[in-house]
Amino acid sequence: MVNVLNRTLWVAGALASGLLSVSCFADENTMSEDLMTEKIGRAKSAAPASISDHATVIVDGKVVVKGTNGWTCLPDTFPNDGMPMCNDAVWMEMLSAMVNKKDFKATKIGISYMLQGDRGAGVSNSDPYHPDPKKADDYTETGPHLMIIVPKELLEGLTDDPSSGGPYVMWKDTPYVHIMVPVADK
Repeated sequence: MVNVLNRTLWVAGALASGLLSVSCFADENTMSEDLMTEKIGRAKSAAPASISDHATVIVDGKVVVKGTNGWTCLPDTFPNDGMPMCNDAVWMEMLSAMVNKKDFKATKIGISYMLQGDRGAGVSNSDPYHPDPKKADDYTETGPHLMIIVPKELLEGLTDDPSSGGPYVMWKDTPYVHIMVPVADK
């Protein structure tokens, strides 16, 4: 299995393509209108309509819907995994740093929605670069959830145990640490 870094390279391409300033539309020769409509719908399903209806949507590294509210929705967390997510600007900055193995330090709150969960596309809870996350000792999948980035000092006292039944810390000893908040069962 390809590691998380390789599976997320398309995020960096999306960010580099002028995500918030230039609108691009998918080439009609590469994707049918029905498939594009399905991917846009899946991307928007990651967050409440009050957010996703006005969000930028990126499909295969291209902005296909230019949003107005600063949120970005993707039909896949990793290429072709079918697990959509909607991120605020802080989350997009963190993802870019992670993909490029750059340092990231949270100075404010960042929020990401994954209301469809990540069934079948989980990760190592400790290592975002695990070469085969499904074989990691701490492999985890979460049903519908929010992910919240906060300054590290605010994480004190939170468990990093995904089986605790409530919020938990993911990627604790990395610059990409965040809180996972399950909002429904798997």
